[in-house]
Amino acid sequence: MTLSDLLLPTYTQMLGTMATWLDKAEAARGDEAEALLSARLAPDMFPLATQVRFACRQAQEAVFRLQARDFSPAIQQLLEEARNAGERPGTLADARARINETLAVVEAAATDGLTLEGDAPVAHALPNGMVMNVTATVYARDWALPQFYFHVVTAYAILRAQSVELGKADYCAHMLPYFSMPQSG
Repeated sequence: MTLSDLLLPTYTQMLGTMATWLDKAEAARGDEAEALLSARLAPDMFPLATQVRFACRQAQEAVFRLQARDFSPAIQQLLEEARNAGERPGTLADARARINETLAVVEAAATDGLTLEGDAPVAHALPNGMVMNVTATVYARDWALPQFYFHVVTAYAILRAQSVELGKADYCAHMLPYFSMPQSG
């Protein structure tokens, strides 16, 4: 399995799923749904608006890093929006736009593929000044996917905590085509 096979379908599926949750929240809450973007699981955690943007940033950052490309300005914009989302959460349309922009980056990467081989070195600078030196495989498996899922799952949990009716089928809707009923016989 290549890094492209691992990451790109995952990003596509889960970003699409997250957009569906936002649609479901808006359908259930109408005009009140915008307030969900400021909801948090705990006072010291980021709000839903930040979780969506951080999930998008994680996906875009991984694509650019694993294509050995400089980050686009959009990645920095996502970071700034995410950091300021407590005061300026934006709208559900803004959140969907960030998801769609990220899906476009992922889809373009699906055409080009991720350049780095699994054993290629990756140096990932963290905000605290530390640098994580790993291989592309370790970066993808142990950092990029867990960080992405952290923000996706936190977005799901915030919506659930705000009484948006989401369940397991909403979380893994992309897997439903693989289920079947046992044959009686």
